[in-house]
Amino acid sequence: MGLSTVLRLISSSVSLPRSRPFIFFPCLSTLLPSSRRGFVDLRPLSTASRSSALPLRSKRRDGEEEAPGAAREGKAGDGGGGEGSNGGLMVKERSGGPPEGRILPVELHEEAKEAYMAYAMSVLVGRALPDVRDGLKPVHRRILYAMYELGLSSRKPFKKCARIVGEVLGKFHPHGDTAVYDSLVRMAQDFSLRYPLVNGHGNFGSIDADPPAAMRYTECRLEAVTEAMLLTDLELNTVDFVPNFDNSQKEPSLLPARIPNLLLNGSSGIAVGMATNIPPHNLGELVDALSVLIHNPEATLQELLEYMPGPDFPTGGIIMGNSGILDAYRSGRGRIIVRGKTDVEYLDEKTKRSSIIIKEIPYQTNKSALVERIAELVEDKAIFLFATLCLFYFLKWSNYRKICALSCSLKLHSFWSHLHYSTTLDGISDIRDESDRSGMRIVIELKRGSDPSIVLNNLYRLTALQSSFSCNMVGILDGQPKLMGLKELLQVFLNFRCSVIERRARFKLSQALERQHIVEGIIVGLDNLDAIINIIRETSGNRVATAALVKEFGLSEKQAEALLDITLRKLTFLERKRFVDEAESLSGQISKLNELLSSTKLMFQLIEQEAIELKNRFGTPRCTLLEDGGCGQLEDIDVIPNEEMLLTLSEKGYVKRMKPNTFNLQHRGTIGKSVGKMRVNDSMSEFIVCHTHDHILYFSDQGIVYSARAYRIPECSRTAAGIPLVQLLSLSEGERITSIIPVSEFAEDQYLIMLTVNGYIKKVSLNAFSAIRAPGIIAIQLVPGDELKWVRRCADDDLVAIASQNGMVIVNYCNKLRALGRRTKGVISMKLKRRDKMASMDIIPAPMQKDLQKLSESLSGRGKDIGPPWLLFVSESGHGKRVPLSAFRLSSFRRVGLIGCKLLPDYRLAAVFVVGFSLSEGGESDEQVVLVSQSGTVNRIKVCDISIQSRTGRGVLLMRLDYAGKIQSASLISASVNEVNGD
Repeated sequence: MGLSTVLRLISSSVSLPRSRPFIFFPCLSTLLPSSRRGFVDLRPLSTASRSSALPLRSKRRDGEEEAPGAAREGKAGDGGGGEGSNGGLMVKERSGGPPEGRILPVELHEEAKEAYMAYAMSVLVGRALPDVRDGLKPVHRRILYAMYELGLSSRKPFKKCARIVGEVLGKFHPHGDTAVYDSLVRMAQDFSLRYPLVNGHGNFGSIDADPPAAMRYTECRLEAVTEAMLLTDLELNTVDFVPNFDNSQKEPSLLPARIPNLLLNGSSGIAVGMATNIPPHNLGELVDALSVLIHNPEATLQELLEYMPGPDFPTGGIIMGNSGILDAYRSGRGRIIVRGKTDVEYLDEKTKRSSIIIKEIPYQTNKSALVERIAELVEDKAIFLFATLCLFYFLKWSNYRKICALSCSLKLHSFWSHLHYSTTLDGISDIRDESDRSGMRIVIELKRGSDPSIVLNNLYRLTALQSSFSCNMVGILDGQPKLMGLKELLQVFLNFRCSVIERRARFKLSQALERQHIVEGIIVGLDNLDAIINIIRETSGNRVATAALVKEFGLSEKQAEALLDITLRKLTFLERKRFVDEAESLSGQISKLNELLSSTKLMFQLIEQEAIELKNRFGTPRCTLLEDGGCGQLEDIDVIPNEEMLLTLSEKGYVKRMKPNTFNLQHRGTIGKSVGKMRVNDSMSEFIVCHTHDHILYFSDQGIVYSARAYRIPECSRTAAGIPLVQLLSLSEGERITSIIPVSEFAEDQYLIMLTVNGYIKKVSLNAFSAIRAPGIIAIQLVPGDELKWVRRCADDDLVAIASQNGMVIVNYCNKLRALGRRTKGVISMKLKRRDKMASMDIIPAPMQKDLQKLSESLSGRGKDIGPPWLLFVSESGHGKRVPLSAFRLSSFRRVGLIGCKLLPDYRLAAVFVVGFSLSEGGESDEQVVLVSQSGTVNRIKVCDISIQSRTGRGVLLMRLDYAGKIQSASLISASVNEVNGD
């Protein structure tokens, strides 16, 4: 009978009050929204006689008055199932007095809600979710503690798993033996845990999802890493012990973990209304990240990613992209794309047959299921072809043509083709699983002429060879489940480890003080040996002797008893010396323990030292590779031509890509052409020439560098505003890009020179930026108040020219700067005067340099040399000039520099460029300079139209700035850029 029919029968036979919702299941009212509970306005009837049921309303908890008839007694045998009792018990009340017993009338849906919440919390805390501090669920913790009590260390013989399961069930875990044994098996599988906690002997399952052998056949013992990481110092009162389920024994509430095991091996579990899924990590990287947080509690997520770039799965594989890792580490939730590791081997060079070899698969992927899935897709292809042949055979040609015409008219042919190509695999002739003890090897032979890259893309798209790991980093903290990011997880562990160190130190201190007290009494006794012997002879019993020693020598009762327990062989001189040495050793130990307890810094040093010892002892290389880029099957770079283009960047971070012929050539002194619409109070910052396949390095004012291909920037027209960089890069709040560098190849002999506003300069190898993650990496360490402004590419033989806003210039070789790492701040480039800052920097390549000695000789021989190369100065007032490079002698860094340009009052130097490397037939420069005003107006002029002047000259007017403000930025364009003349 349907539910609606039952409702109609009940509503027609009995008139029921409509004050409370009808509850079919205990938790239904908690699951339904309040706006949708109106359709269940009926209340259930008791199993007793419905005709005699009287309405009974229990007293509400919020103090409402009882309904009439609430004090009536239920009839004998009806179970108190009154109409209004909601399935509860009818309570017999005395007249004018409280009800008998402890039974209280309660609404069923409220009681079910409270009981369900209590059950959910019990499952969350007691079974399904791991503790953040030691990273273990209760069943895992109890298994390891039971093995520890049984003495199953890594050096002891193996013992039957059935013995361990029985120990856990009988003492600590009152649940089924299957749950305990399954947990024990997983802790012994090297494909489930990055660092297995149990050393198994026998069949413990396989990556093909083969079940393990029965517990009576398998054996196990603890791993060495488990003893060193989780069980060391357990007997030193480092953690609390709580009663077990029958209060007959004690079990640890936590294990004194030395490193965050929750991140090391990860965890997964499904509870009531909540789940967790934490990926495993590499031990060495985890210890390094922990050390960074110890030395710098204010370390950012960016700094932690420098040492722990991502998860490390035990089955290897390749992690595609970093966006999912960043989301998971930042918020606790993220989606990580993992691919299997494959190679292509050629079977026959003549026929060009090849095969795909799968060496590693994603984490938690069933290998046999993967092979079966590939075989099914290949078989579906054969079935599709067979069905097509049958269609040709049974249908006449005329009928077939009509069917094809009908299919085309209904657009069924394209649908059938799409269904075919989206669910089948082409180009595969054979599949073999050749995996053995040496490793995994799945061979996929391809047909003649099949492209391995296309087949691989289909495998990634249709099978579990590419899968996702959804991070949901939930753990138990202070008895409550909590979603946490990477830094919070590490900080919680550090707080827990500090408490463990403190408790261990206090325990050792109490033992040392107690032992020191005993040893001091023994030394006093040995110094007065004759007197003590006489006292012992004169006394009649142990108590009298103890009291006499306490009275005579001022000893305590424990000291006196220890003195009486000494044997005659310990009364020698050597034994006395041993007690004296022990007293001195205990004194030093007590002093160190007191110093440790009084210093948090020493505690953190000890935590780091113990973690590094584990790293040196058990650390292993990374299994999972990290690759930048997305998880798509086809790369855009394969279909995009590598063409020259223009990139513009505004001060507020708007970027756009344009064709090189967007701006036409104009003459000096003209107004120029607008670069496009600008946001309010925005202005141009960078204007560069690059190619679509180049890596564009984006350097921010905070010293962080990001990377993205140039074609990732959408191509726009001249009048378009562009897109914000936050859509391309993972910029933090308030961070802005100050310099962009195009790189086509990361050469070993190339460097990047960085210059900050306050004058710090640094040279870094270009190779250091070849692998930049999506969230960026640190390029330079900045002092407070400073910002990175200029970055240029150079070689050791190049010259670097730097200029300040007051017009001071320093020219020197790049090899005078020592190559430094990314995490350094560099050296001072120029002694700046008060209120002066750096204005610009440019590079003079070595092939274009003139020998400075010959230049100086030419100056003295034939007068002033005005030949190339020149330094092009552009001021904020729109004036510019060229000054021969020979006019500047080489100056060391950290000097005041030479005067390079005279400036108008209230104007500063805007930019400095080295020009004259590209010469026309007449010996003049072929370069062009693009000037951008604060209003966004752009003027492009020839460098040869700018006059050559001395260092003290002011220059000529390059651009009228009647309504355009000041010159915001200037960029140099080579003659290789295609130009199209026009308006």
